[in-house]
Amino acid sequence: MADKMPMLQEGYDKLAAELKALKEERPLIVDAIEEARAHGDLSENAEYHAAKERQGQVEATIGDLEDKLSRAQIIDPTTLSGDKIVFGATVSLLDEDDKPLKYQIVGQAEADARHGRISYNSPIGRALIGRQVEDEVEVSVPAGDKYYLVEKIEFI
Repeated sequence: MADKMPMLQEGYDKLAAELKALKEERPLIVDAIEEARAHGDLSENAEYHAAKERQGQVEATIGDLEDKLSRAQIIDPTTLSGDKIVFGATVSLLDEDDKPLKYQIVGQAEADARHGRISYNSPIGRALIGRQVEDEVEVSVPAGDKYYLVEKIEFI
């Protein structure tokens, strides 16, 4: 069996909505292919080739989303507790300049660094998992090594 894929309910709902939209697009693509086919010679029919290409993309994405959703393990951070950083935890850090940072450890589908959500398998996510308050964490990123101090762990 494939690995479980941890995610928050919000991430699951987002993938499910995307899947629903693509499934609703399927008949429209079939219609476009039929209409383009009616225009005759397929070898020079740009509409036909574009519709066939879109059909391939949609089917591949549907397969990918169905796979992710079937492996989803929904985690509710508010049901978690403990003194170690785990998936779903919200972590307050200080960087080497004592600048405060706050990240929630989330699934790949939900990661959005601009909104303080980092994937559990990103370099910083991997470095934080299992750590505790007062731990110093070193993260190797393309720009060099970064150091953080874990200030607080919350499950919100």
